[in-house]
Amino acid sequence: MGKLHSKIKHNTYKYRTEGYLEENSSIKVVQEYKPAHTDAVSSITALNSAICVSGGKDKMVVAYNWKSGDLLKKFKGHEGEITKVACVLGSNQFFSASRDKTAIMWELNGNSQPTQQFPGHDMVVTGLAVSPDSSQICTGSRDNTLCLWDVSTGERLQRVTISRNLVTHLCWIPREPLILQTSEDKIVRIWDSRGLQVAHRFPIKQHIQTYCDVSPDGYNCISCSSGFEGEGCEATLWDLRQTRSKICEYKGHFQTVTSCVFLPIGLAPMPVIATSSFDSKVKIWNRDTGACLFTLPLDGSGPLTSLAVCDLSFLLCASFNSGIRLLKINNIKGLQMQEVANF
Repeated sequence: MGKLHSKIKHNTYKYRTEGYLEENSSIKVVQEYKPAHTDAVSSITALNSAICVSGGKDKMVVAYNWKSGDLLKKFKGHEGEITKVACVLGSNQFFSASRDKTAIMWELNGNSQPTQQFPGHDMVVTGLAVSPDSSQICTGSRDNTLCLWDVSTGERLQRVTISRNLVTHLCWIPREPLILQTSEDKIVRIWDSRGLQVAHRFPIKQHIQTYCDVSPDGYNCISCSSGFEGEGCEATLWDLRQTRSKICEYKGHFQTVTSCVFLPIGLAPMPVIATSSFDSKVKIWNRDTGACLFTLPLDGSGPLTSLAVCDLSFLLCASFNSGIRLLKINNIKGLQMQEVANF
């Protein structure tokens, strides 16, 4: 399989950042590859520096080599739309969650059949996190429950229910037995996996918290929120150490922010994060000041659903209408981002 053809896109736009108007007029070549999915892509993660895994409304989990454009394998086993995919970077194993109320483990080098299944929720599974040693996974659902599972046996180790805790995302904190969780009840929680108990609750936000990410050093986390016409539509940086307080907010999207990720250290002179939104834009922010450094509109993509860091300077973005976009970030003449491939 591999690349199909190149498509020239004419892209002229203006956007406002911190009261500053910038105009970008360019002609760029975007490489078109064989589509990974036949419907909206809901979640994406990087398995290693060349391979990504994605899930979508077509009930498929797909492994794709984003560097070569080769569709490596399709994994079938879910009976409903895929809601989340997750893995430990560099592992051969990855996991998916679905509207069919289950999670499944897959092997990249396996036979495309599930190697372990985790049934037990009463509603759609909307959160999925893998422990750093890949021995456990944590799942969360709209049934207000979190479940902790043994990966090797498929045994459910713990199950906890909190009223109105409609889970939206889960993320394991590096080098800690702690799990970060966002919810429709507008609360960001930290769970201790050793007893699956709430270890900390951050101050309640004004809007539904849709996604979370943890910095590689484990010192900070970010969450993002729903919203409309600029109300809400923000990301928030939190301290995971002693104070556990709000550090900074990132405001500038005009619809629900669906994903927020820490970008690699060294990519820019300052620490940076990226966000994606239903407004079809990806933004890069100065982590410490909250200033928007660059905005990339992805025309025709529809709502953007998920981001994944796949290399030092590349970012994957999943969308409703146009599959997966590969974005390149560089800092040669100031921080810039452009779309280079679509699959």
